[in-house]
Amino acid sequence: MTEQLDKLRSSVGPLESEIIDAYASGSLSRRGFLVRGSVVGLSTAFMGAVIAACGDDKAATPETTAAGGAETTAAPSPETTVAPETTPAAGGIKQGGTLRIASQRPGSPLDPVAMDNLGAYTPVVTAFEYLAGPGGGAALAPMLAEEWTPNEDGSKWTFKLRQGVKWHSGADFTSADVVATMDRMVEAGKLSSYMDKGGCAAIDDFTVEFTLKNPDGQFPYNVCHWNPQTVITPKDYANGTTLDAKPDGTGAFKLDSFDVSTGAKFSKNDAWWGGVPYLDGLEFIFSDDLATQITGLQAGDADTCVQISVLDGQAIINNPDQFTVEAIRGAAHRQIWMNVREGNFTDVNVRTAIALGLDRQALVDTCLGGKGDVGNDHPIAPVYEFFDSSLPQRERDVEKAKQLLADAGKAGLAITMHAPKLQEIPQLAELVQTQLKEIGLDITLNVESTDTFYDEWCKVYDSTNEPAGCDGGQEFGIVDYGNRGVPDVYLVKAYATGEWNSAHYNSADFKQAVKDYQAALTLDARKEPVSRIQKIANTDVPYAIPYFYNSLFAYANTVTGILATGLGHFYCGTAGFKA
Repeated sequence: MTEQLDKLRSSVGPLESEIIDAYASGSLSRRGFLVRGSVVGLSTAFMGAVIAACGDDKAATPETTAAGGAETTAAPSPETTVAPETTPAAGGIKQGGTLRIASQRPGSPLDPVAMDNLGAYTPVVTAFEYLAGPGGGAALAPMLAEEWTPNEDGSKWTFKLRQGVKWHSGADFTSADVVATMDRMVEAGKLSSYMDKGGCAAIDDFTVEFTLKNPDGQFPYNVCHWNPQTVITPKDYANGTTLDAKPDGTGAFKLDSFDVSTGAKFSKNDAWWGGVPYLDGLEFIFSDDLATQITGLQAGDADTCVQISVLDGQAIINNPDQFTVEAIRGAAHRQIWMNVREGNFTDVNVRTAIALGLDRQALVDTCLGGKGDVGNDHPIAPVYEFFDSSLPQRERDVEKAKQLLADAGKAGLAITMHAPKLQEIPQLAELVQTQLKEIGLDITLNVESTDTFYDEWCKVYDSTNEPAGCDGGQEFGIVDYGNRGVPDVYLVKAYATGEWNSAHYNSADFKQAVKDYQAALTLDARKEPVSRIQKIANTDVPYAIPYFYNSLFAYANTVTGILATGLGHFYCGTAGFKA
């Protein structure tokens, strides 16, 4: 048994290993193991192997395969998850305590539909949950949905919902909540690129079917944690309703209080479908300044910090006796946008000059301490399986950049660059300012607090002109794009007709390549349209992407069991303090 269990442990992380150990020692029941394993993304087949290794031949049902050859995710059968554990004391984790989380101040209201930054995401996803959640790396795991399957061409997707789930209010979770949520998303322009209102329909109380405008082989990624706005809210929620005004949810913790100036407090949800949390509650401590958050962690005023930067986090990174730093390589990136519709950047030569003026490796080394990948002015990160490495990397060429600016009549251009005070972005902005000065640009920096920046950046969602997008009046700036398991959100929201298209980029060829990519149901079929996406974006340069950065999370060594995602979500249903 030991040899087989050791082999299984070696293929997962420390959190999953703890759950395996708790089950193997007898401190966690079989049902509790299946529930908690499902929460952290262990597959049914894997959990069945663990159960078998522990001498129980009543292993879980193996994973199923989707129709049409597309990837799918299956979950433990409903009978294994309907009843939560009432005594979830696993080996190595204390019962009780309040976890203090240092986090970015919300830069937008806690309206699930309208939130647009990490500070808002983190408390909202603490209360609300998604149809699918993190399953390790880019994989998806069941959350409020137990499984999802496409039809033959990916134009319809059927989701089987988890039964026995309760809202914090005590009401039953049903398909009516999912349908109402998706209708609100479409009305707000969040999913309108994928489906019309009514495109999500209830088949029965625990089955919904999505009918899409176009086939989409990776549609589940658009209604999961990788697309933060798609948290499932009660059917009586309306656009504009905020979590603090109407607290509810299905998650492991319930919102008790919220103050945008100071923080938020949550208490455990004893009726959570994933089992009773170990922790009594959570306390979020808000700050605009990452250095302040890190100082709080060092001083013992916080137990963990939601995303740190290499520049500000050296004292944490270099102190493994007290702190653990988790690094997640992914597709998160900084984007330098240029308005292609009007103003100084309508000429592609000007945009190309900006891109040629960047010393990307120097930016990675200085801003990230080398913990990242250089960008090539498209949103397809090297971590994606379908990344086309044959596209030549754009290298710095100061003289060519100068010539392009001169030919366009923009030599000596004076312009303001806008940026949020978020992680290493202020330092990045200063370095970009310095590098672009060498090609003849006179850049004034306007670095603002996150709430001011995001309010202005996305102040007006221009839906009357083609393409739609941000229309806050800024033609040049740096914005953050968090990690995504697939690039679909970037492609649609930032490059096509989405609400984050601050460049107002409009390319028929690009849209067709995105459409072809979305229609592909297999990895091999995605490679060719993704290659086109990379080449078109790199040529047109509506955005210069200097790098993809690793997401870093810091914990006191007394903390265990937090499930972090590359997008900055913290899932604390299985978290606690070490015994």
